[in-house]
Amino acid sequence: MLVVAVAGCGSGQAKGDLLQRVKAAGVIRVAQTQANPPWNFLENGKPAGYDVDVANELARRLGIAKVEFVPSNFQSFIAGVQAGRFDAVVSGQTITDERKEQVDFSRPYEVNGISIFVAAGSGISGVTDLKGKKVAVTAGTTQAAFAKKSIPDADIKTYDNATLGLTEVARSRADAALVSRFQGAFLAEKNGLAVKPAGPLLESEVNGISFVKGSTAFKQAVDQALGDMISDGTLSAISKKWLGGLDMAEQLKGV
Repeated sequence: MLVVAVAGCGSGQAKGDLLQRVKAAGVIRVAQTQANPPWNFLENGKPAGYDVDVANELARRLGIAKVEFVPSNFQSFIAGVQAGRFDAVVSGQTITDERKEQVDFSRPYEVNGISIFVAAGSGISGVTDLKGKKVAVTAGTTQAAFAKKSIPDADIKTYDNATLGLTEVARSRADAALVSRFQGAFLAEKNGLAVKPAGPLLESEVNGISFVKGSTAFKQAVDQALGDMISDGTLSAISKKWLGGLDMAEQLKGV
């Protein structure tokens, strides 16, 4: 999800469209968690990942000289956009009806899915097996919302990022974690965690870039740039680089 902050814009209702303001400033401030690999994270102290490459390519196509990546979290994304602390969010933010009442979204730029991650021999293969179990989720995410809605009898444990939740499972301090399948597999391999996805995807998510409501020109420009990135192969190249060879452009067909 792409979050961009504009200082001094208050609720974001300053004169002029967001596109005009960021182009005039020559910089767009994009909010990311910086803790959700392979989507966005810090590598040798610098932002890296699928969302980072998408944000940089978008800025280039929009004629914006610089992207300033701002660390934030899912719980603060919408408030940050509304208050003008960010210009946009490019951080895997799921498009939902509730969120669309508060911010505007670009066309989808990625799809994702929730998986149950467990340790070997757990005996867990689906949601029904999570009754009464300790389930780790990341605060403010759709995974957390899914757990509260669909696993009412579970003991939901909330963490700041997915790595912490998966680590709890690997250390037998939680029975399962709900994490993006791509992210969970990446984190498990990178951190040497003995966890794996169990069962089918629980829920698919369609993610977009969010920004202050009423930014018509900005939305049109971003949607056009994303469409061009899909058609010319750029998005496919970015996704294959970060997502184990997955072609995101193919995943977006029919969304």
